[in-house]
Amino acid sequence: MFEALIHKRIDTQDLSYTVNMADIFHLNQLAIDGEPDVVKISYNTYGLVMDKYELLDAGSALGHNCGPLLISKRPLTVAQIIEEGLTVGIPGLNTTANLLLTFFAPGLRNKKEYIFHDIMPALMSGEIDAGVIIHENRFTYPDYGLRLIQDLGENWEKNTKLPIPLGAIVAKRSLGQETIRKVENQLRASIEFAFANKDIVQPFIAEHAQEMSAEVQQAHINLYVNEYSLSLGEKGREAVEQLLQVGRILGYYGSPNT
Repeated sequence: MFEALIHKRIDTQDLSYTVNMADIFHLNQLAIDGEPDVVKISYNTYGLVMDKYELLDAGSALGHNCGPLLISKRPLTVAQIIEEGLTVGIPGLNTTANLLLTFFAPGLRNKKEYIFHDIMPALMSGEIDAGVIIHENRFTYPDYGLRLIQDLGENWEKNTKLPIPLGAIVAKRSLGQETIRKVENQLRASIEFAFANKDIVQPFIAEHAQEMSAEVQQAHINLYVNEYSLSLGEKGREAVEQLLQVGRILGYYGSPNT
């Protein structure tokens, strides 16, 4: 999404960008602290920072069959996890993954936060009993003998009939509408450039990918960068509103009526 923006392959007009990369756990916290002007965050975190940040129409990770997965090393059911108080690793309390986990199994209580790429090693070592995986890990977990308990995105889609809102790009409201719209349009242009020039942006992707397999990198892109990334559209915005309402009902932010 950002390669063309960062390397000025598109017209950035009077704007300049300084890029800082971090995992979603830390990006969410940076947004809560109000530090970046523009930042990628979990849609769950957006519910906490709506007063400070405006959602951009471009740049979302939102789609179908792309949700986080609840997995384990040994055969387990959700009922077992709840009854026995087993430990579940999550990629951050404020992630959409955690919200979707609570939506699926509100009785889960014994959660432990990890950086997302540390969850599978923690499962393998027996440090945790189950874990919620995101990003590239959803493609590679079977290679490590790990097993699926529940596709949390599938549960969301089954119950809501809506796409899964995972990650958003937001901009500080204090930037003003003129600057926010410029950022939004430039981000959309950057994504359009990437769609049209895959060979140009590929080296940048490979340099920063967690998973070094080119096949997994492309599968990841195909799943998370799509038409909703160019524009949320009516269906995408409906999905976001539904997620925020679920978050309110579950007590993540505000009350169901706010």
